[in-house]
Amino acid sequence: MTRDEIILKVSEKMRLIRTEAGYTQDKMAEIIGVSKKTLVQIEKGRAEAGWSTVVAVCALFRETETVRFLFGNEPLEVLETIAREGLDYRKEKTLGGKIWWKEMKKENGYILQQNIISQHYRIIDEEHFRIYSSFDEGTAIDRFSEIIKESYI
Repeated sequence: MTRDEIILKVSEKMRLIRTEAGYTQDKMAEIIGVSKKTLVQIEKGRAEAGWSTVVAVCALFRETETVRFLFGNEPLEVLETIAREGLDYRKEKTLGGKIWWKEMKKENGYILQQNIISQHYRIIDEEHFRIYSSFDEGTAIDRFSEIIKESYI
């Protein structure tokens, strides 16, 4: 998934996200920091949301079913992965990946998982703290191997 794909997906679902949250166009525009005219253009498919608008929508409406479904229950993790591709993250507690995740590898207390919706990869530790995320499988596997090697030292 790329930044442009995320922008397109959120733009296409903007009206659904707004109605699911129970907001008028005026209120939604105010909440996400755009004009009502811009919101109407996005909802009608005449314009796409900007990256900052998409980030705001995903952060502020991350509990809606629509946003959760778009990103496999982890909208903020997907956005962070896109924004910081290839970087280790601060440790963040996850739910362990029981529903939206497929386990790829498990070794020495670390788990490499792939999200079944967004297709991104992450590495979590045995306490379910996220250590790394990437959309690139090879990079995620390489980082998993590095982490495993470091854990044996």
